[in-house]
Amino acid sequence: MTDRALAVVRAGALTTVQDRGRPGHAHLGVPRAGALDGPAAALVNRLVGNPVEAAVLETTLNGCAVRPRSTVTVAVGGAPCPVTLDGRPVAWGAPVRVPAGALLEVGAAVRGVRSYVAVSGGVAVEPVLGSRSTDLLSGLGPAPLTDGTVLPLGPVLAPHARVDVAPQPSPPAELVLRVTLGPRDDWFTPEAVRTFTSRPYRVSPASNRIGLRTEGPSLERARPGELPSEGMVLGAVQVPPDGRPVVFLADHPTTGGYPVIGVVRAVDLSATAQALPGTPIRFVAVRRR
Repeated sequence: MTDRALAVVRAGALTTVQDRGRPGHAHLGVPRAGALDGPAAALVNRLVGNPVEAAVLETTLNGCAVRPRSTVTVAVGGAPCPVTLDGRPVAWGAPVRVPAGALLEVGAAVRGVRSYVAVSGGVAVEPVLGSRSTDLLSGLGPAPLTDGTVLPLGPVLAPHARVDVAPQPSPPAELVLRVTLGPRDDWFTPEAVRTFTSRPYRVSPASNRIGLRTEGPSLERARPGELPSEGMVLGAVQVPPDGRPVVFLADHPTTGGYPVIGVVRAVDLSATAQALPGTPIRFVAVRRR
């Protein structure tokens, strides 16, 4: 019987299993989770013949190395990086046949932050609340990978794509995040709201899968005190006491007591996955739909 599994030789700085997440459980205090760069994860799945909802590996900055126990097709996308097979360069952004026992090395990101590794059949760890995603905040799903972890793989459902290299967007030189103001923009002075939507910010090194933290001008409140905890959504821009906005990402808490000055449109959030510390950010106010 074929051993459908993937052994992790080098886990890297932070490599997790991610799919499209587990939306719809906020009332239970469960974050959405899922791949931060959803389009990149979906593309590598299509390249190896997986459905877009199959689980992939999400690496952070310095990649990972894996060894399949049976012959598989692998595609690496997201942040551009060198990819080698038993020490020989192979294509990034294209399906690659990896024989049983061969070592596939996903190198450090040349640009961007997170690379995505899809394997034919998908990573078949046990789902939790309908998702195989690792959630760093709640601890649901599989733990971040460590050296020696063995991941089961699902059955191959379709042949891989017949392409040489699939075009993918470059990591952003600047993040432009469209934001709908509210629901708590009235907790800030008019000058603070103008600052938020007109002055540049930068991505902070303290950013992670929970939230993109910013460096830049502090936003002054118009009223003292704190809100009772209220529900938080993906893309909410919460402003803690230091006055610097935090954009909530996939592993964000489902409630919070700091005021939300606005909400970033979901379509703009995938670019945050690839924004290195120091990347400029502009928040652009848009009308409610």
